Amino acid sequence: MRSNIKIAISLSVVLLFAGTASAQAGAQLRTLVVNDHSGKVALFQMDDKTYIDLKRLVQIADGSIDYQGNQIVVTVPGPIAHAPTATEPEGSNSSGLTRDFRKAAIEGISLMREWASNLANAIQNGYPVSENWVSGYRARAQNGIAIAAAARSSDADRNAYELLNHEFEAVQEWSNKLLDARKSMNAAKYAMSASALQNDPLSQKIVTCGRFLGQVLASGTFQDDPSCH
Repeated sequence: MRSNIKIAISLSVVLLFAGTASAQAGAQLRTLVVNDHSGKVALFQMDDKTYIDLKRLVQIADGSIDYQGNQIVVTVPGPIAHAPTATEPEGSNSSGLTRDFRKAAIEGISLMREWASNLANAIQNGYPVSENWVSGYRARAQNGIAIAAAARSSDADRNAYELLNHEFEAVQEWSNKLLDARKSMNAAKYAMSASALQNDPLSQKIVTCGRFLGQVLASGTFQDDPSCH
């Protein structure tokens, strides 16, 4: 069995350069091994310190990232205490999630978070927001959900996908709501109050479900929660 490990990292001291490190001088592509999971990651040297892409690290570890105030909370599965026997395939039990689905679902959640966070930032700062601008984020998230759907191979995967899809529908509803507010000039309340978006019931539902799904995918065991319905 596995136990989850949570690591809280202050935003003021962590350097994130997802998708940019490989393009910078001094970056090297190396194989990273986390709890027997391995994958390629860009490694960057600066001032006698070594930096890697945090998002890629979490993907390799089959973990999840959650943003809480000025902290980034990384949840990764702990070491395997008792490995399954050779005759017991991964995901064979009724609640076990398969590795391919977990990785695809984690990426889907990341794309939804990117969509929601960029839209919220634009609305709060009074930036112009159009349907064409939002549609790019929505399309990438929708594609991520479709990849997760294709990766389903167990009952647990299918059950978890239903929650993942509900989360996508909630983000889409929330996105449409903000776009309508912007069109009708009712979005000023979000710019005037930093807590207006956070206190929105639909926003809270999305955040709660997203955190729950991150924990479920990190644990590898399906669970249900009312926030994702």
